[in-house]
Formats: sequence, structure tokens, C-alpha cells
Amino acid sequence: MGKQKVVIKVPMNEQKSRSKAMKIAVGVPGVESAALGGQAKDQLELVGDGIDAVCLTTLLRKSLGFSELVSVGPVPEKKDGGGDDKKKNEATPSVPGVGYYPYPYPYGAGHVYEIRDQNPDNCSIM
Repeated sequence: MGKQKVVIKVPMNEQKSRSKAMKIAVGVPGVESAALGGQAKDQLELVGDGIDAVCLTTLLRKSLGFSELVSVGPVPEKKDGGGDDKKKNEATPSVPGVGYYPYPYPYGAGHVYEIRDQNPDNCSIM
């Protein structure tokens, strides 16, 4: 199907409504990134693969009272400037001594320390 860009207009006057709209948007399957757009920052711009735009608009309508589907289309490709080709082809010089530690390690060589989370299912974002 390919990546698509979905733009939905939602009235977001307060920070609370912005965060509510963003939380709903990123919870929809297929959404890879979400951002606020438009002149008044009243549009959600979503990029992803297989986003159900009608379902998302309906969810936003139920939660925030109003939402309008503005556009659905393919993600526009970014065009590179022609001058960067020389920089990409040049090899980066290696720095001697990188990764070399001349003295014995303070904790002894060969010891691996691992930090484990108590509950790996916890999400640190929310």
C-alpha cells in the first residue's frame, strides 16, 4: 500500500485538547508519526502505512466534538540538492586510537553488567 499522509482539522484551543487528540491519533494502528500543522496549529498531520482515516476522524469527533478530514495522499518525497553528492562519495578519515583503552579496565576484563527493568511491559512514554 505504501506510506500515506493524512491531514485532519481539529479545533485545539487548549493544551489539554491537543494532548487528547495526539493520544488518540498515535493509538490508531498504522500511525508512525504525528505532528501539529496549519497556521493555527489546528491540524493533525499523520504519516503511516494503512491508516484508516475515516475511523480516526470519527474517533476524534466523538472525543473532541468536531473534526474534518482535510486530505489523504502519498507522502511527498524529499528532493536532495545536487551539491551533496561529493560529500557522500568521500571517505571519512579514520581516527587512530578510537576504541583503544591502554590501561586495564577498572572493573576487570570480561565482566558484563546487565541492568534489567522490573517489568519490561511498562511503557516509559505514557
